Amino acid sequence: MDILEIILSLTLGLGLAAACGFRIFIPPLLMGVGSRFDLYDLEGSFIWVREDWAIAVFAIATLLEIGGYYVPWIDNLLDTIATPAAIIGGIFVTSASLEGDVDPSIQWILATIAGGSTAGIIQLGTVATRAVSTGATGGLANPIVSTLEAIASIVCVILSFFLAIIIPFVLVFLIWKAIGYMNRGKNKPNSAK
Repeated sequence: MDILEIILSLTLGLGLAAACGFRIFIPPLLMGVGSRFDLYDLEGSFIWVREDWAIAVFAIATLLEIGGYYVPWIDNLLDTIATPAAIIGGIFVTSASLEGDVDPSIQWILATIAGGSTAGIIQLGTVATRAVSTGATGGLANPIVSTLEAIASIVCVILSFFLAIIIPFVLVFLIWKAIGYMNRGKNKPNSAK
């Protein structure tokens, strides 16, 4: 396997991991659908993602997840379980992108460290963004934030499929913004003292 192909596979996986940080189920859903249209190659142990039943399960989970973020008390509950789930999702999509390109031990190490971290940081940024939104608007802007997060997830997947070469720049920007929102949320209580 060519080193450039490995880098592109990892970049693709990290773009999908970032998408998991915004919405957990959109990336695997679009991976399955994309595989059906030859936009994404699923190999080995991940081939099941393109099966009808898997696409249906991911579609239902996506609708429930997106819908849940529009209900005020459910969005807070989702935030508590979404962070570990996003990390697992980031590991999953990154590993799927590396399947067949690298040794399985390297595949899972990269997926765990890079994919899980990317999804986790983005997810923590979305939690902080919602906290800032809730504090500033009493939660009235949270549906707008939720809509933008779902759109961001879809955009990350599309960029990963078609323009994987720019994903490193997108990731630097997203992580920078996520850390900024986390710091803003953390400093908010201190400024009230």
